[in-house]
Amino acid sequence: MNMMSDMTKEVLSAILKSIDEAIHVVNTDGITIFYNEVAARHDGLDTDEVVGKKLLDVFPSLNEKTSTLLNVINTKKPLYNQSQSFVNLHGRKIETLNTTLPIFVEREIIGAVEIAKDYTRIKGLAEKLVDIQRGMKRKAGRHVNRQTAYTFADLLTVHHGFKKTIAEARRLAESDSPILVFGESGTGKELFVQGMHNDSGRAAGPFIAQNCAAIPETLLESILFGTSKGSYTGAVDRPGLFELANGGTLFLDELHAMPIELQAKLLRVLEDGLVRRVGSTNSLSVDVRVISAMNIHPSVAMEQGKLRADLFYRLNVLTFELLPLRDRKEDIVFLSEKFISDYNDMLSKNISGTDMRVKELFSRHEWPGNVRELKHTIEYMMNVCEGNCLTFNDLPVMLKSSKHVPAGRPASLSLKESLRNVEMKLIMEALSDTGGNIQLAAGLLGIPRQTLQYKMKKLKS
Repeated sequence: MNMMSDMTKEVLSAILKSIDEAIHVVNTDGITIFYNEVAARHDGLDTDEVVGKKLLDVFPSLNEKTSTLLNVINTKKPLYNQSQSFVNLHGRKIETLNTTLPIFVEREIIGAVEIAKDYTRIKGLAEKLVDIQRGMKRKAGRHVNRQTAYTFADLLTVHHGFKKTIAEARRLAESDSPILVFGESGTGKELFVQGMHNDSGRAAGPFIAQNCAAIPETLLESILFGTSKGSYTGAVDRPGLFELANGGTLFLDELHAMPIELQAKLLRVLEDGLVRRVGSTNSLSVDVRVISAMNIHPSVAMEQGKLRADLFYRLNVLTFELLPLRDRKEDIVFLSEKFISDYNDMLSKNISGTDMRVKELFSRHEWPGNVRELKHTIEYMMNVCEGNCLTFNDLPVMLKSSKHVPAGRPASLSLKESLRNVEMKLIMEALSDTGGNIQLAAGLLGIPRQTLQYKMKKLKS
């Protein structure tokens, strides 16, 4: 029995050590009983400096209230995505985002386990990005805004409905009302938004873009609204993106990824035009036009609890839906020819177009990645094509195995190859939908991030 118990402990310890997350476990006395190498790297310590010692002895800058582990032991309630800032034994400042859970055995608490993400570097990079945009604003002055490379002329279409949407956007660009744009990934939302900015009276002003899914929740508020000195450990007076966008446009992409509580603060800014830095009691007046975008339908976002209804109704003054490529079939041929022409110039080739089989496949394909997927497909084919016309043999592997391959010439019947192609297709779609974010793509696929990284590496080989 003891041998089995020791083996179980060894196996459990081996599993916890192999996980690519920082894990810290303490007992009810606040003594560390497990602390993996990832946690040690995050905290700038060695495991033997922590294991077997009292938490507050190792992290003296923490106390019973500020320590997430001790807080959970005292309250017996879990904490999710809680930020924590402390100074380690060597005087290094560490900032983490923690999920901390109580450990119960037969309804009796025996300790707490914490999974921590080190966002010291992420925060530093995010703040550098704000500083860079701040510098760009200063340099821009009254000159042409170089932060927006696209205008409505870059939105190419022959689809009547899409042309109508662009015409309406041009007409309403001068309005200062907030705007909501929604459509699938790859439909051209950022081009559309930049077009509205450049057609408005704010074209000479700043254009500041922020993807709400790209920054941890606890950082997003300070990035948007700025910080006041002393609001938390190490905080300095720093303007947020609203202040930097004063006189121009603030583009909030993937709005539905913004925490609900933060959406309430955004709504207040839209209502009164006043911004309050985190930790400050003073409000600043800003003149900013907010344009938001989502890759899901607003009604779906509200049903899923990802979008506040009151915020939606405030944004719903001017709303634009960008149709997916599969719903504007005429654009598939039109854009294909345009991309072929562009890549002919770039690659010094003279490709005349696509053959009928490719045209048929393109018209049947659902294009989950929309215009972005079509463009990347043409780019690939142009690089590998050795003739003067793009053919089925030039298609990417995942399109050759598409369920929409025209009958008569089936793709490989190899089960192994077919499964590999399907797997690659799903991975590519997930990466396209998440803008290349591996963590989010792994969530869509329902697999761990490490597994996705392994599969990507294997599929490339």
